[in-house]
Amino acid sequence: MSPVNYHRGGFPPAELNWSRLIPLIGPANAAIARYEGVLHGIPNANVLLSPLTAQEAVLSSRIEGTQATLGEVLEFEAEGADEDESTPKKADIREVLNYRAALQEAAARLADLPLSQRLLKDTHQVLMQGVRGRHKSPGEYRKVPNWIGPHGCTIEEARFIPCPANDLPEAMATWERYLHDEAPDRLVQLALAHAEFEALHPFLDGNGRLGRLIVPLFLCEKGLLSAPNFYLSEYLEQHRDSYYEHLLAVSRDGEWSGWVAFFLRALIAQAETNQSRALQILELYNQHKDWIVKQTHSQYAIRALDWFFSRPIFKTSDFVATSGIPKPTANRILREVRDAGLLLELRPSGGRRAAVLAFSGLINIAEGNRVL
Repeated sequence: MSPVNYHRGGFPPAELNWSRLIPLIGPANAAIARYEGVLHGIPNANVLLSPLTAQEAVLSSRIEGTQATLGEVLEFEAEGADEDESTPKKADIREVLNYRAALQEAAARLADLPLSQRLLKDTHQVLMQGVRGRHKSPGEYRKVPNWIGPHGCTIEEARFIPCPANDLPEAMATWERYLHDEAPDRLVQLALAHAEFEALHPFLDGNGRLGRLIVPLFLCEKGLLSAPNFYLSEYLEQHRDSYYEHLLAVSRDGEWSGWVAFFLRALIAQAETNQSRALQILELYNQHKDWIVKQTHSQYAIRALDWFFSRPIFKTSDFVATSGIPKPTANRILREVRDAGLLLELRPSGGRRAAVLAFSGLINIAEGNRVL
């Protein structure tokens, strides 16, 4: 079977099958709006939802073939060896951490820079940090052909051949202009922009992860969300074959409407899942606010709880050093909440090694099932 080639001159599509899309557009916008309403009710959402951001990084990277779990990523981070890529597993974890760092960096830059080629290039540099990305021209568009297919395949054996390198500057300029055009519906616009970015494949590596990262950034920039706390990769990872097939059909068959319909269904389903997880996290937080005060009788109780939400797997020495709580009180709080069952000991202390603790209830919510 011959490779499918990029749809040169086909973006943005001249027309869409609106009768097919309208039944999905209203529910998708409503689902995003309901999720945004939940976010508004969460105090310090960036802190409380940080495990969901980490899980998004895990799942987006897993679509590209990494094997790390959320627990492995958080435990690796707790050990403080973020730049260790000495084994394939550690290199996978580094890629996940890079994704999270790239999202955080891009979200911060949105305050003074629009979603643009410049922002994406800067974000790509963060995404490609480390050994695996060192020779992948971080922050630069590729200057050579690339193709998508089975590992090690030739261009003749590829499934898809993206935009030729010589055409990328003009094609990306068209893509950037489209981001800031007026549109009948912002979610349809996002669907088209995501598909086009994946078809262009402008960088040597990291295009899939960067394309999925664009989703929360776009929702935030267009005012549909107050912060880029939207996590789509779970749905896309669960429907990976359909995801890739719908993207391929855009260039192969001009099937933009089928892709948009798939993307809107993904937004609806994922917004509902995100809302459920966010509410579970908020409930967990509210349940433990009074509990930790009564358990520890400390003026620092809420500060400690907030810290546990931001770092659900950690070394006890890190909590003592960075929580801003006096050392004797910090050690006492750790001892009391661990003994009461809030924190699970993953590794006991020994010699000069600090113990590693996990906030298992929070991790289980982020994973969507009981893992600890």
